[in-house]
Amino acid sequence: MQLYLIRHGQSENNHLWATSGSNVGRHEDPELTPVGQQQAALVAEFLQRTDPAQADKASDPQNSAGFGITHVYCSLMVRAVATGAAIAGALGLPLVGLRNAHETGGIYQMDTETGEPVGLPGRTRSYFETHYPTLRLPESVDETGWWNRPREQDDEIPPRAQRILNMLLSHHGDTDDHVVLVTHGGFYNYLLMALLDIPAGRRCWFGLNNTAITRIDFDLDRLRLVYMNRADFLPRSLIT
Repeated sequence: MQLYLIRHGQSENNHLWATSGSNVGRHEDPELTPVGQQQAALVAEFLQRTDPAQADKASDPQNSAGFGITHVYCSLMVRAVATGAAIAGALGLPLVGLRNAHETGGIYQMDTETGEPVGLPGRTRSYFETHYPTLRLPESVDETGWWNRPREQDDEIPPRAQRILNMLLSHHGDTDDHVVLVTHGGFYNYLLMALLDIPAGRRCWFGLNNTAITRIDFDLDRLRLVYMNRADFLPRSLIT
């Protein structure tokens, strides 16, 4: 398996933080900004490119011949679904939503009086069916929303990351599949820590720009981190 971890395009919350340095006005499940939409379109175009003249390269560590993506997964947060829909649409592939691939914390908002996080429902099945009709939803997503629980605690995140990795490995680990997972900057760190056996309490941070790509190859008994945070397909003005 070749695994491509891609962060969603710039969200309204990303823009809020970049311009104000504050979370005041934060949305629990933000949409993409116009910049984020452009980023999503460009990463989709980039993944679609092919160059048959380069096809004889053994490992093709820069994907000169193309990507040959076979599967596209995304979290159920709207910014990831919108990015995944652009990618899957360009590649003519199904988009499969995963409940456990969400950003750390889940769907929540801060109570203005108590300052405590309050869990919220998340988008409903009818919302997704109306706005993203090609998205394949888990059967458990209904009209009550897909979250409906308190804010996720920090100690819940590492085992969730491991569950996502276990799922990907069980479905694709011993195959030649090229798999995209559209996820989030915080959760991306936990995925890498799980892959690299870094203890959950270790202080580290792996940067990932909006729509940047990290490629990890699973070759027999070894793991190859081929590249991280690749965003050379974006113009400088769209790197966020």
